[in-house]
Amino acid sequence: MADVLKNKDEVGHILVQVQDDLRQLKKNLVRLTVQENGEVLDIQALDVAISRTEHGIRRHAEDHLKTINNQFLTLPCIEEPEKKPVPAKLVKWQPPYETIPNARPLRCQIPGPSPGEKHKSAFIMRLLNNPFHPKNKEIVQQNYGIQLPHLHKRAGVGTQRLVTGSTSSFTAAHEGLPKHLHPKPPPECRDMNAVFDCSMYFLCMIIDESERASKLERDVSKDKMAFGRSGTESPASRTIYTPPPSAASASSDNGVLNRGIARLTPLNRQSISVPAAVSKYPFTIAKGQIDPEDPDYCRFKKQYCLYWGAIVEALDQLQRMLLDFAVPLARVCGERLAACVQSGELDWRDSRGRLAHVEKLLSVLENRDEVWDLMCQPGQRYKGIEGHQAAAVRIQTCWRRYSAHTAYLLQLRPKWAAQVIAISLLKHAKLGHLKKSLQASRIRQLENYRIRAESLAANWKHITSAKRTIIHVPSLGYSQHQRLSLRGFDVLQNTQMGRLCDIRDENVEVIYVSPVCLGKDVLQYYTRLLGLQTAIELGDASAPESHCSKRFTVLMPEALEYFPTRNMCLASLLKYSPRTLQRIKNLIQGKQVYMISGVTCIDDLAVADELKVPLLGTEPAVTQLYSTKSGGRRIFSSAGVDMPPGKWDIYTLEQLHEGLARLMTEHMEVQRWLFKIDSEVGGRGTACCDACHLKCRPWAQQEFSRYGPEQWRTSQSQIKESVMIKFLEEVPHLLASYAHPANTSCYATWTCFLEHFLREGGVIEAFPPSDSVTCLTVDLLVEPGGDVCMLSCGDQLRGPSGLEVVGCTVPQTSICPDVLHTICTRVGQACQQRSIMGHISLDLVTFLDPSNLEQQVWAIDLDLGYSNQLAMTQLMLMMTRGTLDCRTSKLEVPPPVRDVKSSVCNARIKTKAQTSVTNRFAVMCTRLLHTNLSLVYYSTFFLMCKAQGIGYDVKARQGTVFALHDSRDRRSLGMLTISEDLQGALLTFARNLSIIHQEISAPNMQGANNFKDLIKDIEEVLGMTIQNQTTSQEEKEITINNVKRIITFKLHVPFMTFSS
Repeated sequence: MADVLKNKDEVGHILVQVQDDLRQLKKNLVRLTVQENGEVLDIQALDVAISRTEHGIRRHAEDHLKTINNQFLTLPCIEEPEKKPVPAKLVKWQPPYETIPNARPLRCQIPGPSPGEKHKSAFIMRLLNNPFHPKNKEIVQQNYGIQLPHLHKRAGVGTQRLVTGSTSSFTAAHEGLPKHLHPKPPPECRDMNAVFDCSMYFLCMIIDESERASKLERDVSKDKMAFGRSGTESPASRTIYTPPPSAASASSDNGVLNRGIARLTPLNRQSISVPAAVSKYPFTIAKGQIDPEDPDYCRFKKQYCLYWGAIVEALDQLQRMLLDFAVPLARVCGERLAACVQSGELDWRDSRGRLAHVEKLLSVLENRDEVWDLMCQPGQRYKGIEGHQAAAVRIQTCWRRYSAHTAYLLQLRPKWAAQVIAISLLKHAKLGHLKKSLQASRIRQLENYRIRAESLAANWKHITSAKRTIIHVPSLGYSQHQRLSLRGFDVLQNTQMGRLCDIRDENVEVIYVSPVCLGKDVLQYYTRLLGLQTAIELGDASAPESHCSKRFTVLMPEALEYFPTRNMCLASLLKYSPRTLQRIKNLIQGKQVYMISGVTCIDDLAVADELKVPLLGTEPAVTQLYSTKSGGRRIFSSAGVDMPPGKWDIYTLEQLHEGLARLMTEHMEVQRWLFKIDSEVGGRGTACCDACHLKCRPWAQQEFSRYGPEQWRTSQSQIKESVMIKFLEEVPHLLASYAHPANTSCYATWTCFLEHFLREGGVIEAFPPSDSVTCLTVDLLVEPGGDVCMLSCGDQLRGPSGLEVVGCTVPQTSICPDVLHTICTRVGQACQQRSIMGHISLDLVTFLDPSNLEQQVWAIDLDLGYSNQLAMTQLMLMMTRGTLDCRTSKLEVPPPVRDVKSSVCNARIKTKAQTSVTNRFAVMCTRLLHTNLSLVYYSTFFLMCKAQGIGYDVKARQGTVFALHDSRDRRSLGMLTISEDLQGALLTFARNLSIIHQEISAPNMQGANNFKDLIKDIEEVLGMTIQNQTTSQEEKEITINNVKRIITFKLHVPFMTFSS
């Protein structure tokens, strides 16, 4: 330990001597003179002296540090205060025994350190390794006699502020190239951070150049000598220095810790906090140079002489940066600079990047903000040393980058084009392969459909008489445009829940696929409704429910959850529901099955082929052709039935104008003309125009009256041609001014309607020339065997426009049953000739011809598919246990079957009552709309109906029955009223509508509904019914009176003869 103390004295003596030598050398540098020949005096002696001094300092410092690090200090036993320390070469540390109370000496010396000594020694070593601990300086001074400077703790790095916003203003892609092939535009410097990033590019270049060995040579010998450095020293030797013993622990542990923290946290110029305390050793850097004679600088140098080599390196970098940015004045905080150097923060190798290193260099300045603002000014880098060269380098760099990037993009353009072409060809090839495979699959499905249809036709009679299973898929295979334009398309497909009533035949099982998710309330309602068959048959409401739930199954495809808003038809949803298809396969295994769809499409064939069952329906292509307005007129024309005057397959405006002018010329008695779009259904695509608005119509009417109707149609006179020319001139203005759509919710104006009319095609039809017009609908079944059956017939209830069907009355009472049967048979045979099979719906209109007062019947529309009227008819037949005879237009209801106990056999036997068969009339509506219905749950709705006396009498087989559609929206439902006469059914229906509307509405919340239109139409029908009854009663009275007169005359004639 004595040697260590001697070495410590020698190190101090050498340091003092070096300071004197350097001061003397500085003075000699001033007296340097130049010889006559211009050569500089030899300064080799100065270099040798400085090198010798540095070598001596380094050698003694290393020896001193090695001795301190490798020597262990031992403590004496504190229990033996009187025992003198053993003389040894090492000086042992002894605590002040006066501060230790009750210390007793041990009898013997314990060999080695005790556990307490080990613990205290470890604690002291931890304090020595932590330079920031408050006891660190005190322990070092007590043990080693070294006064350490104050160390400033590194400021914590705050959270970096996130800068949001666009980084580029050029967002549009250039034509012909993808986005990744265009040069990136320069960033927008919208805030100081952007300016900081742009300026730091040059700062990083400066620091990088100062680290390289190939930096430009500059005349800095004066500054180097002022810092005590030799001009011949290599760059590598400047970074190697021996720290004093007091900084050894700090550089070993704390530096590693600080560098680890720096790597884990983001750095920016706002995260380094600058202490506000006044520096004790400040000095000034003017124009990038340090005055070596400055007293402040000398005082700072004297204070931190122990690790001056690292400080000189940091100052060199700081001066270089200030010179390059032409900073006139910078004030350096000496303590902060020394702390950063001692803690290793200014070590370039330990920094996260160049930007972080520049931030640390600026953190040692007292006027950091002023220097920073100056450095961030645009172009400030080019005002400093070698600014012109830096500007040239910058310009060349940008231009070379732009040129290289442009050339790169030009080189990539052919490659990109080749990739695009290759991808397009590959995509086209795969798409073509997919189309071919899809076409082959559809052809296979169509062939399988035809094969199964032939088998179904051959075994139809056997299938209908045996046990069978019917799969009902109420799918509406409309076009995509129609499906997307229909509101509540899923509920619209589910208005045929009456198909479940096919189980009234004991040999039938029904699998119904629902297009909406049905809740327990709806399923429970239909289960109880279908369970009333026994009660209806016996006429006893207390009869037990029939076990019919085993004969019908309601399934909901899982694809309803995948496509909730796509308005897909039910067949498409079922096609993409493998679990539902598998369940149907399990249910129909080993049974005779056929499938009934709605409006068939290609997905119906796919589902039928997947289930391997026949489809009772028409091919999709045939359905698409003949379910249009023009296709229906073709069938009517081939069937030889009467149809309204008109023209079909109109696709151009010239055809429309010329056809309308010719039709108005040929049929002068027609006052209104209708325009129907081919693909629309339900009266949506219908517009009308009155011919009375033509200016030349009075003159044409006079000419028509002069010739007469028959001669006018058959003649080809010149006056007829002139009338048509006049009409043709006025038709464009007539349509533009007076034509209007019947349903403005679909087509608001005539222009919109005309656009769709010409795109989809359409027909022109004459409206019946009569004030009293009745429409009716007949549902036919073209059986696979070839027979045509009439399943339902009813008079239509029309909406306010007169062109939209809202309900019907069953059976029909407008046309003679024989005439109706003849028309339906002709149409059915014409459909069979065109390979149309399954359910079809025929719309007819009847009126009295004003010229001869004879009844006329026109066929106006044909729909291929299962209709809503037929579904409600099935519900009506189940609730009445009756039969609908369309040949006689009667709904016959048998009396209930009663259980009678026989007194002889004491057994139950079923006998029919002696009463005769009675007739019933029904009024049905498939879709009653009211938005306030969604506010009432079904349980509450039925309690309300029960309180108001709305219900069904099982014994009398008359009353009201509802058809529920969905559990979610609850905005629509179907209603069926049955009574002994038509007038009673109409009155019950109107009364129910009025009560329901009053119960679910308020004066300030009426809701959107069609109740009022139905009530108004029913009142008109009731008025006509009462008028017809009055007329028939008068005719009956007249007939009875005439019969009485004839009988009286016949009785009196013989008496008179006898008298004579």
